[in-house]
Amino acid sequence: MNDQKTFLGTEPIGKLLLKLAIPTVIAQVVNMLYNIVDRIYIGHIPHTGALALTGLGVCMPIILIVTAFAAFVASGGAPKASIAMGKNDYDEAEKILGNCITLQFIISLSLMIILKFTGKDLLIFFGASKNTLPYAMSYMRIYILGTLFVELTLGLNAFITAQGFATTGMATVLIGAITNIVLDPIFIFGFHMGVQGAALATILSQGLSCIWVVLFLRSKKSIFKIKAKYLKPEASIILPCLGLGASTFVMQSSESIILLCFNSSLLKYGGDLSVGAMTILSSIMQFALLPLQGLAQGAQPITSYNFGARNSDRVKESFFKLLKASLFYSSILWLLIMAFPKIFASLFSSDAQLMNYTASILRIYCGALILMGIQIPCQMTFVSIGNAKASIFLAVLRKFILLIPLIYLLPHLLPNKAIAVYTAEPVADILAMTTTCIVFFLQFRKVLKELKRDA
Repeated sequence: MNDQKTFLGTEPIGKLLLKLAIPTVIAQVVNMLYNIVDRIYIGHIPHTGALALTGLGVCMPIILIVTAFAAFVASGGAPKASIAMGKNDYDEAEKILGNCITLQFIISLSLMIILKFTGKDLLIFFGASKNTLPYAMSYMRIYILGTLFVELTLGLNAFITAQGFATTGMATVLIGAITNIVLDPIFIFGFHMGVQGAALATILSQGLSCIWVVLFLRSKKSIFKIKAKYLKPEASIILPCLGLGASTFVMQSSESIILLCFNSSLLKYGGDLSVGAMTILSSIMQFALLPLQGLAQGAQPITSYNFGARNSDRVKESFFKLLKASLFYSSILWLLIMAFPKIFASLFSSDAQLMNYTASILRIYCGALILMGIQIPCQMTFVSIGNAKASIFLAVLRKFILLIPLIYLLPHLLPNKAIAVYTAEPVADILAMTTTCIVFFLQFRKVLKELKRDA
């Protein structure tokens, strides 16, 4: 058992990163794929598929916010637990886990109440029309009931990967994905439940994943476990976790705000065609970033554990191996997008006009994608070493300080106003990456010196 507890501090970094990142990347991709399959099923409902799909699309910003709250707790709590493991303080790790579970219960109940009474207004705010609102409401009424399953599944799974059990974490996602894919056609078409069937399939699959996660964290295999005595919330434990998780929460929850800003500007300057292209562009960007996020999540327990163990050499090596792997991936993908934009656009649409228009602006929108291979490793390493202030600043910087103002500013500076809106993305990326590099390397050098001094 001792070897199992200390392998994050003893095994070769490259081998560990490969071992932990591959299952995490697969889990990220599978999670995205089964969400898309969900939309495909709904889109093929006879007679009402198009309206039903649009109704589900209106629900997506709310779903993003719900999942962001799970990340709010988990992305702060899991690294803190890994750091405690590195210090051989397993009681502290279990206190963090117990407190995070209680907090997720409180958040789930609060979200259920809020969405119950404000769901209709929120759906209208996010673009539901009189034609699509009934479908959106039908989906949300059932989805809300499974909020607890969503919060616990996503939130607690991070504590499994934080222990180095990336394959088990991947299994959590696979269980939910496979169950959802099987149940979708049964409920949607077999029982003629339509969008309600899709929502029911989603919460049942999340419920099954939730049971799997809880059973594992109660099992002998788990290094730190769920214990009733640690479920009582303590501010001294919860607040640092929330502070560290705030950057991830901002990154995820702000996606709905960013899409609103993009779509409103593009509708004004380019019409429905530009808005349709934005849907494809954001989907391509989302797919592009998934492996980078998976790599970063795979490196997190390695970096956090060795930071807690005061092993500066392994913390440094973990970061640079993550940086090299991320930059290699982003460079290859960037080259492919620049060389074959039409192929990427055609994956999401067969409409010739939309496909050609999207391909023509894909090079602009993804112009600085290569820099994400630097931005994400730096930002996520701040989270891994518990630097909440820096991680929050960098998350707010890119989206709120840079991207949103640029969406509205650039159309007044460039001749083609619609193209100017798309250009906001690479400009924000370049400015954010430059700032991130300066902040990171100044802070990281300081952290390494402190670790060596305290070792």
